[in-house]
Amino acid sequence: MLAVKTLTNNLTTYRRSVRLMGDKFEISVVGNDPLLADEQIDIAINEINRVEKLLSAFSEDSNINQINRNAGIEPVKANAEIFRLIDRALQISELTHGAFDMTYFTGNAYTSDDAMLTENADVKIAPSPVMLTNYKNVVVDATKQTVFLKEKGMRIGFGANSKGYAADRAKYILQMNGVSSGVINAGGDLLTWGTQPNQKPWTVGTADPEQRKQPFAHLDISNMAFATSVNAEKYASISNKKFVSVMTAKKGFPVSEITSVSIISPTAELSDAMASPLINIGVNAGLYMINQLNQIACIIIDDQNRIYTSKDVSI
Repeated sequence: MLAVKTLTNNLTTYRRSVRLMGDKFEISVVGNDPLLADEQIDIAINEINRVEKLLSAFSEDSNINQINRNAGIEPVKANAEIFRLIDRALQISELTHGAFDMTYFTGNAYTSDDAMLTENADVKIAPSPVMLTNYKNVVVDATKQTVFLKEKGMRIGFGANSKGYAADRAKYILQMNGVSSGVINAGGDLLTWGTQPNQKPWTVGTADPEQRKQPFAHLDISNMAFATSVNAEKYASISNKKFVSVMTAKKGFPVSEITSVSIISPTAELSDAMASPLINIGVNAGLYMINQLNQIACIIIDDQNRIYTSKDVSI
């Protein structure tokens, strides 16, 4: 059902909530024609469904499944769109020193013949899942447009940034169809463009997860994406947010230093991908990294309810 917000200067915000990609999406477009707005929202939903199918690892004939099936065997020709997405994901992995990693391990990939001999020749140790989940074992060839997973049992997936990418694509399609303003809420992460019907910028109220009804800052996020990741070890359930089990990359222990991280950047894909790694990286290293980058900012809340912001954020 299409919801309608107050009419201002003959412009109205039309909204529709729908479940997509296993999460709640709310798509809002600004316009003055309810039938046209309804059609545009349908187009955005179709694009999100297309992205979900494209990135599926479960469909037998999907490109991702082909890449995963050939792990440790041979490179696979990738769809151009998927290849670009993988390439960007590897760049984020490099930037975060592996805190963001699209690879995972399925298990049962190694036999005793694949195991490594120890100093005691009678004992063999199979490679651990940690050794196999490493973005550096993903080899991309831009000339041939191929992707090769070097180790058996390796897999790649887009669970950490697929909804953000889908939101970016939906925004792009809407803009190409003449929708000059709108908001896509993908499971609590926001992507905006243009302005509200009253010509004011889109804003978001940022709050401590423990005090969600008491925002400590209202941020202008017009033409930006805003994504938040919450430390799942500390919070078991917070509505309209995604939950990632956050562990330190090296030791595998839960991180309790950070409660939540919010990222503001030009794309939902980047904001989505960067939010959880900052919990792994920690306050100081996370702020240092964000401050070296252009067009990206962050807000961090630690377990003592202290608020940290990057250089481009004032609250």
